[in-house]
Amino acid sequence: MKKIIIALSLLSFIALAIIGCEDYSKITAPVVNTGTADFTTLVTVGNSLTAGYQSSSLFESAQKYSFGNLLASHLKTSFEQPLYSDPGTQGRLEIVTLEPFAFAANENSGVPLNIALPRPYNNLGIPGALLFDVMNATNANNCASAIFAGKPNPMFDLILRNSALQIGTQFQQASVLNPTFITLWIGNNDVLGFATSGGTSPSTPTDVNTFAALYNATAGAFASLGAKVAVSNVFDVSTIPFFTTVGPQMALEIPWGYLSSLGAPGVFYQQHGEIIATGLADSLKLLTGGIYITLPGGSYAGLIGTPTGKFYRDYGFPTIPPGIDTTKPFGVHPQNPWPDALTLDEGEISTVQSTVISYNNIIKDAADANGFAYADANTLLKNFRANDFTGGTDINGINFKTIFVTGGLFGLDGVHPSNQAQGILANEFITAINAKFSANIPLIDVSTIPGSLVFSELKLDKQGYPQFKKGAFDHLLF
Repeated sequence: MKKIIIALSLLSFIALAIIGCEDYSKITAPVVNTGTADFTTLVTVGNSLTAGYQSSSLFESAQKYSFGNLLASHLKTSFEQPLYSDPGTQGRLEIVTLEPFAFAANENSGVPLNIALPRPYNNLGIPGALLFDVMNATNANNCASAIFAGKPNPMFDLILRNSALQIGTQFQQASVLNPTFITLWIGNNDVLGFATSGGTSPSTPTDVNTFAALYNATAGAFASLGAKVAVSNVFDVSTIPFFTTVGPQMALEIPWGYLSSLGAPGVFYQQHGEIIATGLADSLKLLTGGIYITLPGGSYAGLIGTPTGKFYRDYGFPTIPPGIDTTKPFGVHPQNPWPDALTLDEGEISTVQSTVISYNNIIKDAADANGFAYADANTLLKNFRANDFTGGTDINGINFKTIFVTGGLFGLDGVHPSNQAQGILANEFITAINAKFSANIPLIDVSTIPGSLVFSELKLDKQGYPQFKKGAFDHLLF
């Protein structure tokens, strides 16, 4: 009898222990508090930044780290994307050699992986989309770039698939999904196209008053859907590697005597038909002063001082522009200057910066008026850029800088975020969501996201710039 009592006592103890463990497990299991926000159906609307576009291409191994997909995975909610098998859409930039560091566009392409999805995608980010497009564009031929610049954008057909779905715009497709939460990040391209083309195509950013009317109408339309919404503001594009890798920190080792022999030492560039000089030379270096020379221009730095027309042919000019004399030293002679399309001067930089400020005021006011969460991506990037000069920014044990390739934040096109940078952007949205909707969503551990290729030191060309093959940027969308 005594043995039976002991056995029963032991079984009771084990049962209590098991129950205790179950209760403890339930009590301590992490619970994500989403506050008043509901992520049952998450939809993301925007451009290439939302799409997960990297290195001039849309491809699966980058798309799965789009900030929307990271957020959906973090919150354990379903999220369909227009996945494209590697190497992605034509033109993905890929490293060719490490010594010197050089890259080229892959002219091969993958295939759409879930194009037959019988409903709209949750990720409706379309590379190349402008603010106008969210409420108006339904295909490649009626998007802003087609209407206003004669350049149809096939990404609208790839992602909206209206030949099959016949649903309509990004907004209309989002509304069909009956979303409970939406992110809207749009407006970057309304100023970025002006900046990356050196103010040539288009010749101005989207007019601020036009932007205000379009954004307020777009925000009002999304507010009418009844879902919670988080928006983000626009980057100051002059802080990204596309503009900071070559100039204005550009230093060229050209002997003073050689420059003096030209009669007017300096960097010469075209600006709206005029030839402008900038920079002063000392015995070893010539500084560009206040102008930016874009990333594509860096590949031609080796031609500085040489009498050649190769630059213009490689860049794709059908004929040598008027006023150009290719028998004169390239870039340092008024008759053979840098092309307008590859330079952003002080006036254009000022236009970019003032436009970004105006756009962001409009976005913030619309967010406040409609009860949206507001993510400040612009300040985030500016802080990264400021920290570059004091050792960088540490996140989850990883050091980040805005420096081209080695900084870990951007892909090879110098514009679009890396995998880990997408995680940082997701956290910026989470921070805004927590603040606006009384949520307590933990931040994503960025160290769990695979980094892009990182090099502590690159073997660059003799001028100190990365090299790329002709046509490398031909497929770049924003």
